[in-house]
Amino acid sequence: MSQMNTHCPQISLFPFPLTENELSWEASDWESAWDSGENKEEGATSVEEETTGQKEPWLQDCVVSLSPCSDLLVVARQQKAVFLSAKWRTDDSGREEMTLAVSWTGTLSTDEGECVSSSICIPLASQKRSSTGRPDWTCVVVGFTSGYVRFYTENGVLLLAQLLHEDPVLRLKCRTYEIPRHPGVTEQHEELSILYPAALVTIDGFSLFQSLRACRNQVARAAAAGSDVIQPPPLAYKKWGLHDMDTIVDHCSVGIMTLCVFDQMKNASILGGFNASVKGNPPAMSQYVTVGGGPYTGFYYAVEGSTQPLLSHVAMAVASKLTSALFSAASGWLGWNKHKNEEEAVQKQKPKVEPATPLTIRYGLPDSRRHGESICLSPCNTLAGVTDDFGRVTLLDLARGIAIRMWKGYRDAQLGWLQVPEERVDREFSPSASLPRRHALFLVIYAPRRGILEVWGMQHGPRVGAFTVGKHCRLLYAGYRLMGVNSVTSKGWQLHTQQVCLLDPITGALRTVNIPFHLALSDKKSERAKDLHLLKRLTTLLRSRGVEPDILESEAKSALLDIKHPAIKKQALESLLSNKNAPVSCLTNITCALHDTLKQQDPEAVDIELLQLCSSQLKLLQLYTDIQQLHSTADIEPTGPGQDSLEGIEDELSRVGPTLQRYAQLTSRPSVSFAQDSPDSPLPVQAFLSQMECTEDGELRVIRASETEWNQLGNFMFWGCLCGKSPLHKVCDTLQQAGISPQQLLSLLLSVWMQREKEVLQKPEETVRNLHTLLIALSNMPGAVEESWDSQSISPWWQQVRCTCIQSHNAAAALLAAFVAHRAAKASITSRADSKLQSEWEAVSLDLEQWSVCVRQLEDVLVLQTLLLVPPPQGAAGGAAAQCSIKTLLEGGTGGIADSVSKWVFRHNLAPERLKEILQKIENKEADEKLEQKAGEEGKEQDEKMCQRFPHSLSPDLLFAHCCWEYVVQWNKDSEEGRYLWCAVEHLKLVSSPHIQLGISAMMWSTFIVKRLSAAAYLMEKASHLHILRVCLCWQDIGMGDKAVTSFLGCCVRLLQILMEADSAVEEVSAPELSVEEVWCGAEGPASLAELALEQKGVHYPLVQHHCLLASLQHAAMTFSLKLKPLSLFDSKGKNAFFRDLTTIQLMPSGDMDPGLVSIRQEVRGPPPLPSSGPKADWWPSLCLELGSLLQVNPDILRRHLVCELYNQGLDLRAEEVMLEVEDKDVLGSQLLVLTGQRLSYSLLHSQSQTQGAMELLARLPPTLCTWLKAMDPSELRCPLVPLPQTSRLVGRLIEILPENHAQYSLGLHLLEAVEALTTED
Repeated sequence: MSQMNTHCPQISLFPFPLTENELSWEASDWESAWDSGENKEEGATSVEEETTGQKEPWLQDCVVSLSPCSDLLVVARQQKAVFLSAKWRTDDSGREEMTLAVSWTGTLSTDEGECVSSSICIPLASQKRSSTGRPDWTCVVVGFTSGYVRFYTENGVLLLAQLLHEDPVLRLKCRTYEIPRHPGVTEQHEELSILYPAALVTIDGFSLFQSLRACRNQVARAAAAGSDVIQPPPLAYKKWGLHDMDTIVDHCSVGIMTLCVFDQMKNASILGGFNASVKGNPPAMSQYVTVGGGPYTGFYYAVEGSTQPLLSHVAMAVASKLTSALFSAASGWLGWNKHKNEEEAVQKQKPKVEPATPLTIRYGLPDSRRHGESICLSPCNTLAGVTDDFGRVTLLDLARGIAIRMWKGYRDAQLGWLQVPEERVDREFSPSASLPRRHALFLVIYAPRRGILEVWGMQHGPRVGAFTVGKHCRLLYAGYRLMGVNSVTSKGWQLHTQQVCLLDPITGALRTVNIPFHLALSDKKSERAKDLHLLKRLTTLLRSRGVEPDILESEAKSALLDIKHPAIKKQALESLLSNKNAPVSCLTNITCALHDTLKQQDPEAVDIELLQLCSSQLKLLQLYTDIQQLHSTADIEPTGPGQDSLEGIEDELSRVGPTLQRYAQLTSRPSVSFAQDSPDSPLPVQAFLSQMECTEDGELRVIRASETEWNQLGNFMFWGCLCGKSPLHKVCDTLQQAGISPQQLLSLLLSVWMQREKEVLQKPEETVRNLHTLLIALSNMPGAVEESWDSQSISPWWQQVRCTCIQSHNAAAALLAAFVAHRAAKASITSRADSKLQSEWEAVSLDLEQWSVCVRQLEDVLVLQTLLLVPPPQGAAGGAAAQCSIKTLLEGGTGGIADSVSKWVFRHNLAPERLKEILQKIENKEADEKLEQKAGEEGKEQDEKMCQRFPHSLSPDLLFAHCCWEYVVQWNKDSEEGRYLWCAVEHLKLVSSPHIQLGISAMMWSTFIVKRLSAAAYLMEKASHLHILRVCLCWQDIGMGDKAVTSFLGCCVRLLQILMEADSAVEEVSAPELSVEEVWCGAEGPASLAELALEQKGVHYPLVQHHCLLASLQHAAMTFSLKLKPLSLFDSKGKNAFFRDLTTIQLMPSGDMDPGLVSIRQEVRGPPPLPSSGPKADWWPSLCLELGSLLQVNPDILRRHLVCELYNQGLDLRAEEVMLEVEDKDVLGSQLLVLTGQRLSYSLLHSQSQTQGAMELLARLPPTLCTWLKAMDPSELRCPLVPLPQTSRLVGRLIEILPENHAQYSLGLHLLEAVEALTTED
């Protein structure tokens, strides 16, 4: 019996608190009957009755109901109730357990004097397709002594209230849909039955399901939004008046049944005599069985169609007004916050009660002295258990209407049923495996007087279980599942419901009863049941920890040998071999004992599969033990002077020694890993057995599951040999004798070699020598190297080694393995060639050529990987170092190497100019100082070797192109990092080939730039008038902040300028020829970046210039915060040409521009005050003149505007320089005259330090000049405080450029006199 704890706090509803003690279950004696052969039955001989003076526990006075899903428990007493919902909890030991915690408590009754008399919890199925049998919510149905039946949610919210009969509700029962197990079984409808003292009401399940859902939805809507309530559909029910019984206390609704033809003819002949007529179709009837007195049991039959179902008016508890809905939701259910007058009005208006349809008893079981107390219907609807006041439990056959079995000595018994499906394991050994799945039926009887729970097999089976429990428990049996399920929605569902539960109020423990199917097959002496019991006992023994190995071995051996059935014995042996607690000696002894036992039996009676399993597992256990002993011994084979000579390999090791040493330093950095993942952890025997299997011919085959398990197995077999701690040849001989193929041994050896790269590099000479010895030993095994292969093909044995080295990401280990294998293959092929004809030297050279190429490629990979492992400096982008191999580089195409180096450049944040300097030094043979300032000495030699080994793959143009693309890809991931895009453009500038430069620029534009540029243009068009709005919308439309957009626009301008320069130079230079190193010609990946760039089409220069103009305007507007709408400066043709494919020819704006558009362009105002010096002081004026020529704006207008702006800011000297280039002096003179008047007006009229001389001068001025000065507005000056000599010089310039016949020439003379007078006074 499984257990689920429910710890409830103390509630005022109950007279006694609920304790939190765990209930200890006594071990049942029936399990020991296998050994003693006696059927012990505890407590059956004598039962002590409780004294009448003993006080009953609190649970006996309560109405208790449990949802079949075990997620809601309702306990009610008189007018109050408490709802407990399921929740997960972690106990003190860290174990997760399900608890039932109080979710709601309160008063249920609303009428005066009524009490709770019955309750059930009905889970309602979810209508969602994703549901797999879980309930959507649970409805609590409560019957009262007033006759009312009320429906609540699990939170205590009242949904419905029905008064169907004005007598106390005795019992509520429910029937839900069950999937028919056989084709002939009648499909039963869902219904809720309500028993009154003399009436029975059945509510149609479909009608109830729809009404409950509608009411619950309306409650949710009313509480949330206060919407008016829609009347739900009325309930369809039938009401029967049960006659011919004195008292009725309980009932069960069996469902619809149809008589067979024989029973129909029998009944007709009994009632009508010999000449009675029989109807063609027997009528369908609903069967109801009641218990009570006079008679003791009654059988009622209601013919379908004899009466029409009644439609009730649903008395909804949901208020139709917003206020009552909100108040009711806050209080827990509806109706508490009504006014007193409203409550009285509701109580007075009782609903109409329909009369009952009379239903007479068909027959019964008469017993005048016996009174029934309860009836419990079986899940198959064919049997029922009845308890009475004589302490008997009677089993009824409902189809025949007779009692077929009776138990005595069960006073106040509580009943439940368990229907157990046949298990899959049982199904395999059943003789009726092809028939439908069988079900076993058990009756559960709880005798509270004796404190015992018994389980009996049906119909005449023995007692299969007895448990000692408390005397105050409550047996909870629902007898139904989820409501709202039908034959369509139940397909594929697994309804998660419990059938029988036992609630102990003393400890608060809720336990479920689970019975295995095999207990119904026969009695306790069944061999199969005994075997399963022994298997369970063995499983329990293996799960227990802390058992001594000797005890474990003896107990497991005894249980395994006692099992009779071969299939169960095989299952027990497999469980034993997969157990992690059993040592290898224990497994060997038990398997050997079983094997010897099978050998001693009759060969015809022995199961062949079981014998083969024992033989194979015994062989594997012996192999595991032998290898373990070889590794633990100190018997090391001496290496002679001529044995395993490594001539030639020492030279290669010394040649790559510095690189290997640097690589070892970079890979030996500390890292965090779990202890169980350590390669030094021993391999359990269970893991060894799970990876090995015996074939039919007696050989062993290794099962490759995961990479980790494969490496662990290889580490177990060969690492001791590679370290020199184990005898190499003895280990190889043991593995060869076991029958493992040399190919799998070779794969295991190479996997552990690659995995333990760090340890290998600590002692490379010793480990290489041991690897050479092992490789030679494996090569000499039968079946390793074929005696004869095609002279034009490659040896599969050595090809396997090459494939492993090619795919490995451990560059150093792969290179060392290639050195050893190359040496061993050369020696093997040479020895074979000496004994054969000289014509076979072609095959020899072909195989060795493959090794030469592989070694050269691995050396290149080692240098590249060493470079990639150099850690980046602090503050760089960082990230994990890329892993490369021959396979990844070949699959990456011809640009794979440059792509890897470009990622390294990005990780190290290497400046473009610095990379250019390094490449120039390498070309000039000055590579000794190329990386000293960048990363110290860490990448110095590696970068030099890289460029020497890859002169074509790492040419400057290819490297700059890949670096450009890597930076722009990283910028696209994080567009706020504007420096990434700037670095991409700078790398692009350094590409010397205009063809590659043009292609990369075009791809960057179409892939990353054009969409963001167009978004920025449209954003500025709609939000340029409001700077704050523009800042807020940048993230939404472009994905960048305000500052990042400015940087982005500047990079766009530079990118388009590079594109135009490359397009202009592409005709003068021929396209470069791309090549690759000879050993890397076999690359079969995607086209390289340079190849894609050369395949790009030429661009349309005017269209590129058109976009460059727009980007420049946008950049200027963002830089100087100009109130500018860039797109509005272009006509319709210009707007339509924007953001098109640069390779297409678009209709561009014509030479004659609309004068209105030109005037709009001329009105574009300049930036804020310009600095007197710096890059922006010259950049903005030159940009204005350049853009003005492209926008067809008169440059003289721009120069005049610039002169006025410079004077306005007090930059008189720069203004005089620009003034020399102005052509229309007359207009400029008029503009400067106004500016001079503003300066003089500020000095005379608006300055706070006005002198008396200035006031006298103002009085002496001509009236015309004085009036003109007063009309000037000095606030337009950005720098009003200008020294008088500068103003005097400005007036002098003004007189020089104004002709004498100018209308304002005399005004200029007056200004000159006034300024000179002020200067003289100062």
